Amino acid sequence: MSEAQGGGARDRDARGFPAFAARRGARARGRSFWAARWAEAMEDVWPEEGPLKKGRSFARTGRIGPITVSPGRVAAEVYGGEETYRTRLTLTVLDYDEWELLWEKTADRPAETGALLAGDLPEDLLEAVEDARVRMLPGYGDLDADCGCDALDHPCQHATALAYQLSWLLDSDPWLLLLIRGRAAGEAVEELKSALLLRALAGDEEEDEPGETGTETEPATTPPAPDPGTYAAQRAVYARPATPLPALPPLPEPPAAPEEPLTGIEAGPLDRLAADAALRARELLAHAHGFGTAPPESLDVWQDTVRLAATHPDPRVAQRLRTGCGRPGEDLDRAAAAWRTGGRAALDVLEHPWTPPAQQTARARTALATAWEAEELPPITVEGNHWTLTGRGLQLRLGRDGRWYPYRRRDTGWWPAGPPSTDPAQTLADLTGLTDDDEQL
Repeated sequence: MSEAQGGGARDRDARGFPAFAARRGARARGRSFWAARWAEAMEDVWPEEGPLKKGRSFARTGRIGPITVSPGRVAAEVYGGEETYRTRLTLTVLDYDEWELLWEKTADRPAETGALLAGDLPEDLLEAVEDARVRMLPGYGDLDADCGCDALDHPCQHATALAYQLSWLLDSDPWLLLLIRGRAAGEAVEELKSALLLRALAGDEEEDEPGETGTETEPATTPPAPDPGTYAAQRAVYARPATPLPALPPLPEPPAAPEEPLTGIEAGPLDRLAADAALRARELLAHAHGFGTAPPESLDVWQDTVRLAATHPDPRVAQRLRTGCGRPGEDLDRAAAAWRTGGRAALDVLEHPWTPPAQQTARARTALATAWEAEELPPITVEGNHWTLTGRGLQLRLGRDGRWYPYRRRDTGWWPAGPPSTDPAQTLADLTGLTDDDEQL
């Protein structure tokens, strides 16, 4: 496979995985069969215990960013103190003839074939790999590492740590072994099906050849149907001719437009109700995706006051709320400004500082260092979830919903300066691109 072809396949089939959290005291090697075989083969290729021990320790720190697995390569950003490094593992991609031979050897094994077609990667597939004399696990001269840390050890602790974390991925998805060698799971199964179909067609041709016994031809009899789930049944299915699909039914007639409005409710209140419902839905969705420990509760009196001040179109309502809320009017104005950027989550960011996990802070540093040139990244002071640009009067705040909220310093304190984003680098770029006269809210 040429470099251009390999790069194209890698881009097309690449899969990304989120960073692993810190695993203090946990085992560094994966637990499944394929994960253990990967770790053993990697340790045979890189037998020096020093780099392996450092790699096992580093793998558990949570300082390796999201992992990308693609044909011939495993890559990730690693955070090493004040520096960020790009670390890659590279393996040889099997060529077309090697894959074809592997599927031919696999087709000789009905049990392994059935497991693969059912979506499993059986342990005995290693025997078919050995019969085909191809490599699935790493071997000498086949696995290499590259890292920007310039450590004297080769491989460095970052590369061995990435190799151990790959074994964690194999615990849940052993098909990544095939992807590294050049075949995504769906593509591998289709190639195996093609090998089975060709074998079935070749067998049918041999059975159809006329005999030369000189005796009268016996009347044809219908053989019994093979048992479902067996190799013979699978052969029979793939040998069937394709059946055309039925014609699509006609489209239904479009509904007629109503002559009068369906309700007598004015649009203004509906807009506000829809906006409130959308914010509530976003909070529930954030909880469903793991942000927060409990479903969001109903709004308290202060939160509901802020919501009304932020969303009611009549300025007189906000004025009455300032008078009756029992807090300085500027507090309500600032809280309403925050609410307009993200509802209750944004109000929580304004009023309640917190300390994110070290891994989340490290990933944010990595994202900023990756997106900005070193000489352009402004100095930042980190205090809990507040990231303040030194001497600039600008600040990023990380919310418990995983989004970054921009803030600007005014005479009366910190004020929201725009909508949030999940990308701290993009939020910082938008914030530093503002002028003092920009109005975001």
